[in-house]
Amino acid sequence: MGDLNKRDKKDKKDKKLLVIDDEENMRHMLSVLLQRENFQVSLAASGQQGLDSIRRNQFDIVLCDIKMPEMDGLEFLSALKDVNTNVPVVMMSAFGTVDLAVQAMKEGADDFITKPFKGEEVVLALEKAIGRQRLKKENEELRRQLSQISGGNAFSRLVGKSEELRRLIAQATKIAKFTTTVLITGESGTGKELFAQGIHQASRRRGKPFVAVNCGSIPESLLESELFGYIKGAFTGADRDKKGLFKEADGGTLFLDEIGELPAPMQVKLLRVLQENEFRPVGAGQSEKIDVRIIAATAKDLALEVENGNFRQDLFYRLNVVHIHLPPLRKRLDDLPLLCAHFLKKYSLQLEGEEVREVSPAAMELLLRHPWPGNVRELENVMERAVILADKNVLLPEDLPENLRESSRDRRLSDMLGTFSLKEGKKILEYRLIARALEFTGGNKSRASELLEISYPSLLAKIKEYDL
Repeated sequence: MGDLNKRDKKDKKDKKLLVIDDEENMRHMLSVLLQRENFQVSLAASGQQGLDSIRRNQFDIVLCDIKMPEMDGLEFLSALKDVNTNVPVVMMSAFGTVDLAVQAMKEGADDFITKPFKGEEVVLALEKAIGRQRLKKENEELRRQLSQISGGNAFSRLVGKSEELRRLIAQATKIAKFTTTVLITGESGTGKELFAQGIHQASRRRGKPFVAVNCGSIPESLLESELFGYIKGAFTGADRDKKGLFKEADGGTLFLDEIGELPAPMQVKLLRVLQENEFRPVGAGQSEKIDVRIIAATAKDLALEVENGNFRQDLFYRLNVVHIHLPPLRKRLDDLPLLCAHFLKKYSLQLEGEEVREVSPAAMELLLRHPWPGNVRELENVMERAVILADKNVLLPEDLPENLRESSRDRRLSDMLGTFSLKEGKKILEYRLIARALEFTGGNKSRASELLEISYPSLLAKIKEYDL
């Protein structure tokens, strides 16, 4: 956060600010103050003048009073939606109440400050609004870049921005246009089937079926008939012809998950299908030609399985034409915040109740520290549980499962603080308590100062000191 604020301060000289206030003295004071902070300041004496100015000029941020004649600040916010919905607005009022602040936020304000205020409070509010707006633009640009890399919507369900994920998506997009067999490896829960679906959607076969089967979930006695089908009379109970999964996937893609669980007799028959592009239904006298792209996946080390005699070497070579290895979540933690945001949105829409919009810094710290043995699947389960249990629109540490919290609680104090220094330890504790209070109150500084049992000016000074 410190680097973010430093960058904001350096960039303010390029920021165009519109100040809207009906009091001439206030406009003059804010103009002098904010020009000293390197903002390019324009002034308006009413909400209507502000709207007219925004129609003619491009502004990076607006600072607007609430109590004004003719058109007040809330009416201005409402009218602004028809003019420019992107410019961030910080509201100010001498009649500051929680209800008024909430109403302003609902109308689209980014922040709310109460008169009389110190100059540093105004600057801090503007800096934070600028930072949030830039992060929003960066996220939109990131989504655009990921869409380009993924070839449109083919890999849209794969969430992340890490270099490794981007490289793998680019590789998968490249091989999708061919019929080459692909072997996808990785720990359980890393998204192997999602990757296979992405390859199918990015290929010329996307209009044809994508059929998935878990080779370890079907009893060995039934596996052949499930894959290849059978004809009427092939065995007791076969009273009609049945298409197998290979036939269902004709022209499309067959995804063989957990291929390492395939029994030895079926390995021989699968090898023939890959070599001859044909299969024989159970009980049939002749083979049928087939046009199917095979994508296989496993959490096992197939090369090691070959060495141990559990998997045929020739089949391994047939499957391993193109190999994609998906890294575990603990190896791509850069993607974890985006994955959290994705799952929060997904389950907030599915489940009734207040939308959980973000993860608090303290909760994110716990999430980043967890080893994630279940990978993305485990994270999704954690986020679904958290959305159900959360009482606020910010996910807090107590909303997370016990196993994620107990390791943090059991650490020694020196480990938690990362220092033995009383001076440094005090600063760290102050920072965390203030951040916690602001999270709990939804950013209400007056209420936070009461919880912390310090004065309002002292809280503002510490917010600036710790770049909160």
